[in-house]
Amino acid sequence: MRAWGERIRTADPRRRDLGVTLLVQVATTIPFVVPRDPRESPATWAAYLLTTLGNLPLVWRRRAPVLVLFGVVAAGTVYRLALDGPGQPLPYAGLIALYTIALHCTERVRLAMGAVVTVVILGSVALNTQTARELLFSLFVFGAAFALGRLQATRQAYTEAALERAEQLERANRIEAEQAAARERARIAREMHDILSHAVSIMIVQAEAGPVAVRRAPERAEAAFEAIAETGRDAMAQLRTMLGVLRTDEAAPRAPQPGIAGLPALLDRVRASGPKVSYERTGEVRGLPAALEATVHRVVQEALTNVVRHAGASTVDVRLEYGVGDLTVTVTDDGRGPAGARGGTRNGAADGFANGAPEGSSNGGHGLIGIRERAAAHGGTAWCGPGPDGGFSVRVVLVTSPLEVAT
Repeated sequence: MRAWGERIRTADPRRRDLGVTLLVQVATTIPFVVPRDPRESPATWAAYLLTTLGNLPLVWRRRAPVLVLFGVVAAGTVYRLALDGPGQPLPYAGLIALYTIALHCTERVRLAMGAVVTVVILGSVALNTQTARELLFSLFVFGAAFALGRLQATRQAYTEAALERAEQLERANRIEAEQAAARERARIAREMHDILSHAVSIMIVQAEAGPVAVRRAPERAEAAFEAIAETGRDAMAQLRTMLGVLRTDEAAPRAPQPGIAGLPALLDRVRASGPKVSYERTGEVRGLPAALEATVHRVVQEALTNVVRHAGASTVDVRLEYGVGDLTVTVTDDGRGPAGARGGTRNGAADGFANGAPEGSSNGGHGLIGIRERAAAHGGTAWCGPGPDGGFSVRVVLVTSPLEVAT
Protein backbone atom coordinates (compact mmCIF):
# COMPACT_ATOMS: atom_id res chain seq x y z
CA MET A 1 0.00 0.00 0.00
CA ARG A 2 2.81 2.42 0.79
CA ALA A 3 4.37 1.69 -2.59
CA TRP A 4 1.09 2.45 -4.33
CA GLY A 5 0.66 5.63 -2.33
CA GLU A 6 4.17 6.75 -3.21
CA ARG A 7 3.56 6.03 -6.90
CA ILE A 8 0.36 8.06 -6.83
CA ARG A 9 2.07 11.01 -5.08
CA THR A 10 4.92 11.07 -7.57
CA ALA A 11 2.80 10.53 -10.69
CA ASP A 12 2.20 13.24 -13.30
CA PRO A 13 -0.53 15.64 -11.95
CA ARG A 14 -2.46 15.35 -15.24
CA ARG A 15 -2.59 11.58 -14.88
CA ARG A 16 -3.78 11.92 -11.30
CA ASP A 17 -6.54 14.32 -12.39
CA LEU A 18 -7.57 11.86 -15.09
CA GLY A 19 -7.67 9.09 -12.47
CA VAL A 20 -9.85 11.20 -10.18
CA THR A 21 -12.21 11.95 -13.06
CA LEU A 22 -12.54 8.24 -13.91
CA LEU A 23 -13.16 7.40 -10.25
CA VAL A 24 -15.94 10.00 -10.05
CA GLN A 25 -17.37 8.67 -13.30
CA VAL A 26 -17.50 5.17 -11.84
CA ALA A 27 -19.23 6.45 -8.68
CA THR A 28 -21.87 8.42 -10.65
CA THR A 29 -22.48 5.43 -12.96
CA ILE A 30 -23.63 3.15 -10.13
CA PRO A 31 -27.16 4.68 -9.79
CA PHE A 32 -27.66 4.06 -13.53
CA VAL A 33 -26.79 0.33 -13.45
CA VAL A 34 -28.26 -0.92 -10.16
CA PRO A 35 -31.88 -2.13 -10.20
CA ARG A 36 -34.34 0.71 -9.62
CA ASP A 37 -37.92 0.98 -8.36
CA PRO A 38 -40.22 1.40 -11.37
CA ARG A 39 -41.83 4.39 -9.64
CA GLU A 40 -38.50 6.30 -9.63
CA SER A 41 -37.14 8.40 -12.50
CA PRO A 42 -35.87 6.23 -15.38
CA ALA A 43 -32.13 5.95 -16.12
CA THR A 44 -31.89 7.32 -19.66
CA TRP A 45 -28.85 7.71 -21.91
CA ALA A 46 -29.44 11.46 -22.04
CA ALA A 47 -29.24 11.70 -18.24
CA TYR A 48 -26.09 9.55 -18.21
CA LEU A 49 -24.48 11.66 -20.95
CA LEU A 50 -25.19 14.89 -19.06
CA THR A 51 -23.79 13.34 -15.87
CA THR A 52 -20.62 12.43 -17.77
CA LEU A 53 -20.36 15.97 -19.13
CA GLY A 54 -20.59 17.24 -15.55
CA ASN A 55 -17.65 15.03 -14.52
CA LEU A 56 -15.43 15.70 -17.52
CA PRO A 57 -14.23 19.20 -16.46
CA LEU A 58 -12.40 17.61 -13.50
CA VAL A 59 -9.61 16.65 -15.92
CA TRP A 60 -8.59 20.36 -15.94
CA ARG A 61 -9.23 21.05 -12.26
CA ARG A 62 -5.63 22.11 -11.47
CA ARG A 63 -5.20 24.30 -14.54
CA ALA A 64 -8.54 26.16 -14.35
CA PRO A 65 -10.26 25.38 -11.03
CA VAL A 66 -12.75 28.27 -11.20
CA LEU A 67 -13.91 27.40 -14.73
CA VAL A 68 -14.17 23.75 -13.71
CA LEU A 69 -16.44 24.68 -10.78
CA PHE A 70 -18.69 26.76 -13.03
CA GLY A 71 -18.83 23.93 -15.58
CA VAL A 72 -19.82 21.40 -12.91
CA VAL A 73 -22.48 23.76 -11.51
CA ALA A 74 -23.85 24.47 -14.99
CA ALA A 75 -24.10 20.77 -15.84
CA GLY A 76 -25.79 20.04 -12.51
CA THR A 77 -28.28 22.86 -13.01
CA VAL A 78 -29.24 21.66 -16.49
CA TYR A 79 -29.55 18.10 -15.15
CA ARG A 80 -31.91 19.28 -12.39
CA LEU A 81 -34.06 21.51 -14.56
CA ALA A 82 -34.15 19.72 -17.93
CA LEU A 83 -33.95 16.05 -17.02
CA ASP A 84 -35.49 13.85 -14.38
CA GLY A 85 -32.77 11.19 -14.12
CA PRO A 86 -31.41 9.18 -11.19
CA GLY A 87 -30.13 11.21 -8.28
CA GLN A 88 -26.62 10.89 -6.73
CA PRO A 89 -25.83 10.19 -3.06
CA LEU A 90 -23.29 13.05 -3.11
CA PRO A 91 -22.35 15.82 -5.55
CA TYR A 92 -18.93 14.26 -6.18
CA ALA A 93 -17.78 16.58 -8.97
CA GLY A 94 -18.82 19.73 -7.07
CA LEU A 95 -17.09 18.62 -3.88
CA ILE A 96 -13.81 17.90 -5.72
CA ALA A 97 -13.99 21.20 -7.62
CA LEU A 98 -14.46 23.17 -4.37
CA TYR A 99 -11.67 21.18 -2.69
CA THR A 100 -9.34 22.10 -5.58
CA ILE A 101 -10.19 25.81 -5.28
CA ALA A 102 -9.50 25.71 -1.51
CA LEU A 103 -6.18 23.99 -2.20
CA HIS A 104 -4.76 26.00 -5.09
CA CYS A 105 -6.47 29.40 -5.33
CA THR A 106 -5.78 32.70 -3.59
CA GLU A 107 -7.79 33.91 -0.62
CA ARG A 108 -9.85 36.34 -2.69
CA VAL A 109 -10.85 33.61 -5.15
CA ARG A 110 -11.62 31.19 -2.34
CA LEU A 111 -13.97 33.65 -0.64
CA ALA A 112 -15.72 34.52 -3.90
CA MET A 113 -16.19 30.87 -4.89
CA GLY A 114 -17.37 30.04 -1.37
CA ALA A 115 -20.10 32.65 -1.71
CA VAL A 116 -21.06 31.30 -5.14
CA VAL A 117 -21.32 27.73 -3.81
CA THR A 118 -23.44 28.91 -0.89
CA VAL A 119 -25.89 30.59 -3.27
CA VAL A 120 -25.99 27.45 -5.43
CA ILE A 121 -26.73 25.30 -2.36
CA LEU A 122 -29.60 27.56 -1.32
CA GLY A 123 -31.07 27.44 -4.84
CA SER A 124 -30.67 23.66 -5.08
CA VAL A 125 -32.42 23.10 -1.75
CA ALA A 126 -35.21 25.47 -2.79
CA LEU A 127 -35.75 23.48 -5.99
CA ASN A 128 -35.57 20.10 -4.22
CA THR A 129 -36.94 19.30 -0.74
CA GLN A 130 -36.86 22.79 0.80
CA THR A 131 -35.97 21.21 4.15
CA ALA A 132 -33.47 22.34 6.79
CA ARG A 133 -32.09 18.80 6.85
CA GLU A 134 -30.97 18.96 3.22
CA LEU A 135 -29.64 22.51 3.69
CA LEU A 136 -27.54 21.60 6.73
CA PHE A 137 -26.23 18.43 5.12
CA SER A 138 -25.22 20.24 1.92
CA LEU A 139 -23.51 23.04 3.85
CA PHE A 140 -21.70 20.44 5.96
CA VAL A 141 -20.32 18.33 3.11
CA PHE A 142 -19.24 21.33 1.03
CA GLY A 143 -17.74 22.97 4.12
CA ALA A 144 -15.85 19.75 4.86
CA ALA A 145 -14.48 19.67 1.29
CA PHE A 146 -13.33 23.29 1.62
CA ALA A 147 -11.70 22.58 5.03
CA LEU A 148 -9.90 19.51 3.67
CA GLY A 149 -8.53 21.63 0.84
CA ARG A 150 -7.18 24.21 3.25
CA LEU A 151 -5.65 21.51 5.49
CA GLN A 152 -3.92 19.95 2.50
CA ALA A 153 -2.61 23.37 1.44
CA THR A 154 -1.19 23.91 4.92
CA ARG A 155 0.39 20.47 4.88
CA GLN A 156 1.98 21.07 1.49
CA ALA A 157 3.31 24.47 2.59
CA TYR A 158 4.80 22.89 5.72
CA THR A 159 6.39 20.08 3.67
CA GLU A 160 7.87 22.55 1.17
CA ALA A 161 9.24 24.68 4.01
CA ALA A 162 10.77 21.61 5.66
CA LEU A 163 12.37 20.54 2.37
CA GLU A 164 13.71 24.04 1.81
CA ARG A 165 15.17 24.12 5.32
CA ALA A 166 16.74 20.71 4.71
CA GLU A 167 18.26 21.94 1.44
CA GLN A 168 19.56 25.08 3.13
CA LEU A 169 21.06 22.98 5.92
CA GLU A 170 22.65 20.66 3.37
CA ARG A 171 24.12 23.64 1.50
CA ALA A 172 25.38 25.13 4.77
CA ASN A 173 26.95 21.81 5.75
CA ARG A 174 28.58 21.49 2.33
CA ILE A 175 29.96 25.02 2.52
CA GLU A 176 31.21 24.39 6.05
CA ALA A 177 32.88 21.16 4.91
CA GLU A 178 34.55 22.98 2.02
CA GLN A 179 35.74 25.74 4.33
CA ALA A 180 37.02 23.19 6.83
CA ALA A 181 38.87 21.40 4.03
CA ALA A 182 40.39 24.71 2.90
CA ARG A 183 41.47 25.52 6.46
CA GLU A 184 43.00 22.06 6.81
CA ARG A 185 44.88 22.45 3.52
CA ALA A 186 46.21 25.82 4.69
CA ARG A 187 47.24 24.29 8.02
CA ILE A 188 49.06 21.42 6.33
CA ALA A 189 50.79 23.80 3.91
CA ARG A 190 51.90 25.99 6.83
CA GLU A 191 53.19 22.99 8.77
CA MET A 192 55.09 21.67 5.76
CA HIS A 193 56.61 25.08 5.14
CA ASP A 194 57.81 25.32 8.73
CA ILE A 195 59.22 21.80 8.79
CA LEU A 196 60.89 21.86 5.40
CA SER A 197 62.22 25.42 5.49
CA HIS A 198 63.81 24.85 8.89
CA ALA A 199 65.30 21.48 7.98
CA VAL A 200 66.59 22.58 4.58
CA SER A 201 68.08 25.77 5.99
CA ILE A 202 70.01 23.86 8.66
CA MET A 203 71.14 21.29 6.12
CA ILE A 204 72.33 23.96 3.66
CA VAL A 205 74.33 25.77 6.33
CA GLN A 206 75.94 22.53 7.49
CA ALA A 207 76.63 21.39 3.91
CA GLU A 208 78.29 24.72 3.06
CA ALA A 209 80.46 24.48 6.14
CA GLY A 210 81.35 20.82 5.53
CA PRO A 211 84.05 21.25 2.82
CA VAL A 212 85.82 23.93 4.85
CA ALA A 213 85.70 21.78 7.97
CA VAL A 214 87.10 18.77 6.07
CA ARG A 215 90.27 20.69 5.26
CA ARG A 216 90.70 22.50 8.56
CA ALA A 217 88.97 20.42 11.27
CA PRO A 218 87.92 16.95 10.16
CA GLU A 219 86.20 16.29 13.49
CA ARG A 220 83.91 19.28 12.90
CA ALA A 221 83.11 18.00 9.41
CA GLU A 222 81.94 14.73 10.89
CA ALA A 223 79.71 16.62 13.33
CA ALA A 224 78.30 18.73 10.48
CA PHE A 225 77.37 15.68 8.44
CA GLU A 226 75.81 14.07 11.50
CA ALA A 227 73.78 17.25 12.05
CA ILE A 228 72.59 17.09 8.44
CA ALA A 229 71.48 13.48 8.88
CA GLU A 230 69.79 14.19 12.22
CA THR A 231 67.94 17.20 10.82
CA GLY A 232 66.75 15.16 7.83
CA ARG A 233 65.55 12.30 10.04
CA ASP A 234 63.68 14.71 12.32
CA ALA A 235 62.04 16.43 9.35
CA MET A 236 60.96 13.08 7.90
CA ALA A 237 59.51 11.99 11.23
CA GLN A 238 57.51 15.22 11.55
CA LEU A 239 56.26 14.94 7.97
CA ARG A 240 55.14 11.35 8.57
CA THR A 241 53.28 12.44 11.69
CA MET A 242 51.58 15.35 9.95
CA LEU A 243 50.64 13.52 6.75
CA GLY A 244 49.67 10.32 8.55
CA VAL A 245 46.26 11.80 9.40
CA LEU A 246 45.51 11.94 5.67
CA ARG A 247 45.84 8.17 5.31
CA THR A 248 42.91 5.83 5.73
CA ASP A 249 45.18 2.95 6.70
CA GLU A 250 44.72 2.22 10.39
CA ALA A 251 48.40 1.26 10.60
CA ALA A 252 49.50 4.78 9.64
CA PRO A 253 51.96 6.17 12.18
CA ARG A 254 50.59 8.50 14.79
CA ALA A 255 52.55 10.79 17.09
CA PRO A 256 51.83 14.07 18.85
CA GLN A 257 52.92 17.36 17.31
CA PRO A 258 56.16 18.72 18.77
CA GLY A 259 55.62 21.03 21.71
CA ILE A 260 57.61 23.07 24.20
CA ALA A 261 59.35 19.92 25.41
CA GLY A 262 60.86 19.54 21.95
CA LEU A 263 62.47 22.99 21.93
CA PRO A 264 65.84 21.88 23.46
CA ALA A 265 66.40 19.38 20.63
CA LEU A 266 65.45 22.04 18.11
CA LEU A 267 67.92 24.49 19.66
CA ASP A 268 70.66 21.85 19.63
CA ARG A 269 70.32 21.43 15.89
CA VAL A 270 70.56 25.19 15.41
CA ARG A 271 73.63 25.33 17.67
CA ALA A 272 75.24 22.69 15.47
CA SER A 273 74.97 25.09 12.53
CA GLY A 274 77.09 27.74 14.27
CA PRO A 275 75.28 30.33 16.42
CA LYS A 276 75.17 30.14 20.19
CA VAL A 277 71.58 29.75 21.34
CA SER A 278 70.37 30.53 24.86
CA TYR A 279 67.02 29.36 26.16
CA GLU A 280 65.12 30.65 29.21
CA ARG A 281 61.64 30.22 30.65
CA THR A 282 60.34 32.72 33.21
CA GLY A 283 57.15 33.17 35.17
CA GLU A 284 54.88 30.40 36.36
CA VAL A 285 55.92 27.58 34.07
CA ARG A 286 53.00 25.23 33.49
CA GLY A 287 51.62 22.74 31.03
CA LEU A 288 49.55 24.15 28.18
CA PRO A 289 47.12 22.65 25.67
CA ALA A 290 48.81 20.60 22.95
CA ALA A 291 47.67 22.94 20.16
CA LEU A 292 49.16 25.94 21.94
CA GLU A 293 52.44 24.14 22.63
CA ALA A 294 52.65 23.10 18.97
CA THR A 295 52.18 26.76 17.99
CA VAL A 296 55.01 27.81 20.33
CA HIS A 297 57.29 25.18 18.79
CA ARG A 298 56.47 26.29 15.23
CA VAL A 299 56.92 29.99 16.07
CA VAL A 300 60.36 29.37 17.55
CA GLN A 301 61.26 27.04 14.66
CA GLU A 302 60.31 29.63 12.02
CA ALA A 303 62.13 32.43 13.86
CA LEU A 304 65.30 30.31 14.11
CA THR A 305 64.97 29.33 10.45
CA ASN A 306 65.07 33.01 9.53
CA VAL A 307 68.11 33.48 11.76
CA VAL A 308 69.97 30.66 10.01
CA ARG A 309 68.95 31.73 6.50
CA HIS A 310 69.22 35.50 6.71
CA ALA A 311 70.76 36.90 9.88
CA GLY A 312 74.36 35.69 9.97
CA ALA A 313 74.03 35.91 13.74
CA SER A 314 76.51 34.63 16.29
CA THR A 315 74.10 34.53 19.25
CA VAL A 316 70.37 33.93 19.54
CA ASP A 317 68.22 34.33 22.63
CA VAL A 318 64.95 32.37 22.98
CA ARG A 319 62.72 33.38 25.86
CA LEU A 320 59.32 32.13 27.03
CA GLU A 321 57.54 34.39 29.54
CA TYR A 322 54.54 32.80 31.26
CA GLY A 323 51.97 35.42 32.26
CA VAL A 324 48.70 35.04 34.13
CA GLY A 325 46.63 34.64 30.95
CA ASP A 326 49.19 34.70 28.18
CA LEU A 327 52.52 33.39 27.01
CA THR A 328 55.10 35.66 25.36
CA VAL A 329 57.61 34.08 22.97
CA THR A 330 60.64 36.22 22.07
CA VAL A 331 63.45 35.26 19.69
CA THR A 332 66.25 37.86 19.38
CA ASP A 333 69.54 37.64 17.45
CA ASP A 334 72.56 39.88 16.93
CA GLY A 335 72.66 39.48 13.18
CA ARG A 336 72.28 41.87 10.28
CA GLY A 337 68.88 43.19 11.32
CA PRO A 338 65.76 43.60 9.17
CA ALA A 339 67.39 45.76 6.47
CA GLY A 340 70.74 43.96 6.28
CA ALA A 341 69.67 40.44 5.49
CA ARG A 342 70.64 38.84 2.23
CA GLY A 343 68.23 39.77 -0.51
CA GLY A 344 66.89 42.87 1.29
CA THR A 345 64.47 42.79 4.19
CA ARG A 346 64.28 39.65 6.27
CA ASN A 347 61.36 37.64 4.94
CA GLY A 348 59.46 40.80 4.10
CA ALA A 349 59.17 41.97 7.69
CA ALA A 350 61.11 45.21 7.91
CA ASP A 351 58.07 47.07 9.17
CA GLY A 352 56.89 44.40 11.57
CA PHE A 353 53.66 42.42 11.69
CA ALA A 354 51.73 45.19 13.35
CA ASN A 355 52.09 47.38 10.29
CA GLY A 356 50.48 44.69 8.14
CA ALA A 357 53.19 43.68 5.69
CA PRO A 358 51.12 42.52 2.76
CA GLU A 359 51.15 38.92 1.75
CA GLY A 360 52.52 38.30 -1.67
CA SER A 361 54.46 41.60 -1.79
CA SER A 362 57.74 41.65 -3.64
CA ASN A 363 59.75 41.57 -0.48
CA GLY A 364 57.33 39.39 1.43
CA GLY A 365 57.74 35.85 2.63
CA HIS A 366 55.43 33.23 4.02
CA GLY A 367 57.24 32.24 7.22
CA LEU A 368 56.70 35.34 9.32
CA ILE A 369 53.22 35.75 7.88
CA GLY A 370 52.57 32.22 9.10
CA ILE A 371 53.71 33.27 12.59
CA ARG A 372 51.17 36.08 12.54
CA GLU A 373 48.41 33.67 11.48
CA ARG A 374 49.33 31.20 14.21
CA ALA A 375 49.23 33.96 16.83
CA ALA A 376 45.84 35.17 15.59
CA ALA A 377 44.47 31.62 15.81
CA HIS A 378 45.10 31.73 19.57
CA GLY A 379 43.76 35.26 20.04
CA GLY A 380 47.29 36.70 20.22
CA THR A 381 49.49 39.19 18.42
CA ALA A 382 52.85 39.07 16.65
CA TRP A 383 55.54 41.69 16.05
CA CYS A 384 58.94 41.64 14.42
CA GLY A 385 61.59 44.28 13.80
CA PRO A 386 64.93 45.60 15.04
CA GLY A 387 66.15 44.19 18.33
CA PRO A 388 66.83 46.42 21.35
CA ASP A 389 70.61 46.18 20.77
CA GLY A 390 70.56 45.73 17.02
CA GLY A 391 69.93 42.52 15.19
CA PHE A 392 66.40 41.25 14.77
CA SER A 393 63.60 40.32 17.16
CA VAL A 394 60.35 38.35 16.86
CA ARG A 395 57.84 38.72 19.67
CA VAL A 396 54.60 36.74 19.84
CA VAL A 397 51.97 36.97 22.57
CA LEU A 398 49.60 33.99 22.80
CA VAL A 399 46.45 33.89 24.91
CA THR A 400 46.49 30.75 27.03
CA SER A 401 43.33 28.67 27.18
CA PRO A 402 41.34 28.62 30.45
CA LEU A 403 41.53 24.83 30.19
CA GLU A 404 45.22 24.70 31.00
CA VAL A 405 46.78 21.39 31.81
CA ALA A 406 48.13 21.25 35.33
CA THR A 407 51.81 20.45 35.70
